[in-house]
Amino acid sequence: MTSSAVLQFPPLSADQSEAHLRQKLAWYADAWDLAQDLAQGIEEIVAIDTRSPEQYQAGHICGAVSFPHRTMTAETLAALDRSRVYVTYCDGIGCNGSTKGAWKLAAAGFQVKELIGGLDFWLRDGHPVATGDAPGSWPEAAALPDCGC
Repeated sequence: MTSSAVLQFPPLSADQSEAHLRQKLAWYADAWDLAQDLAQGIEEIVAIDTRSPEQYQAGHICGAVSFPHRTMTAETLAALDRSRVYVTYCDGIGCNGSTKGAWKLAAAGFQVKELIGGLDFWLRDGHPVATGDAPGSWPEAAALPDCGC
């Protein structure tokens, strides 16, 4: 009889799974969900690019503000609006800049989520980017690509 590799560790109960997955969704946002909120002008959401100013200038999520994680301190974070939810991102899954930025924000008492896959997944999904020092805004003509899920 062949044993199951999947069932070697039995699944949680439905209630335990629901609680775990709800919590997981509370920690992360994906590119499509963030794009939808930015396109709709949801003011409670602020995207923060945690990369260097040079990387931000080369291309960033439309509307995102540049706030490198290396410059986040109690003093620099004090200027942020505590009523907002901040979505941090960096280059992608191989970079932990968004995690470091999210940790600093959370430690300072801010609500935060991380963008799954960072700018890499954002670009793969075909969402618009801005260049230069200014955050830019969502292009009015930009349509949201179909997420497919």
